[in-house]
Amino acid sequence: MDFAVVVCLVGGVGIVGLFFLTSAIRIVQEYERLVVFRLGRSIGEKGPGLVLLIPFIDRGVKVDLREQVREIPHQTSITKDNAPIAIDFLWYYKVLHADDSVLQVGNFEAAAQGMATTTLRSVIGGIPLDDVLSQREHINQLLRTRLDEVTERWGVKVTNVEIREIIPPREVQEAMNRQMTAERVRRAVVTESTGTREAAINVAEGDKQANILKADGERQANVLRAEGDRQAQLLRAEGFAAALEKIYSAAQSVDAKTMTLQYFETLKTMGTSPATKFIFPMEFTSLLKDFRGGGDSS
Repeated sequence: MDFAVVVCLVGGVGIVGLFFLTSAIRIVQEYERLVVFRLGRSIGEKGPGLVLLIPFIDRGVKVDLREQVREIPHQTSITKDNAPIAIDFLWYYKVLHADDSVLQVGNFEAAAQGMATTTLRSVIGGIPLDDVLSQREHINQLLRTRLDEVTERWGVKVTNVEIREIIPPREVQEAMNRQMTAERVRRAVVTESTGTREAAINVAEGDKQANILKADGERQANVLRAEGDRQAQLLRAEGFAAALEKIYSAAQSVDAKTMTLQYFETLKTMGTSPATKFIFPMEFTSLLKDFRGGGDSS
């Protein structure tokens, strides 16, 4: 009986020791920090790695330092020109100071979500509907800046804000659809007119090139014809000059009697003509004198 009691006592002590050991040892991951409170007083961050706590005296709160993303569901906001729209967005944050995220706010995620909702309505309330639909990046920047100003004192950094969907009123959607249809029709008409204009320009350019080629061909043909005429005239002139040269050479060897005989031959031909008047050159009489004088001497 005494042995059983001893065994129970040893087992109880072992269980209590194991419990104390488990509650005293904490394993902190690389991306985590452990904010330790000793008797209710913060003694700072611990980790990563093995952290030893005093059981019943120390209490640790783990904080994740990785970048997190949270979704803000559709929120109805009123634009500057009194148009109700529904917007949902994502916001990304990262804990920079683990102790501040535990000491400065009870639940920073819930607080940040509420702050994001009110900030969204405040930002949208100062922007017209057209700008809300066309300036998402600007709204993202405004939301990120204002959220970061609030969460900075909690040791949390808002890294990014992305609007995911904007749902305008039905009347605005119908007007946007009509505008989109009209814009597509306008682009189609512009594209068609541009094609027609380019086709006309191409046809005119082709006609111009054809006329240029035709004119160039005619010019070259005229040049060739002129060159041919010039060569022909040069050849005729050279032939005529050669003929004159031969005539002149032959005339140098003709004496006066030969010339007189040629005149007689010409008079004989003239005598067969029905004409009644004849014209003799003045040199003919001198030729006759030479011819007669030549006959007497012979």
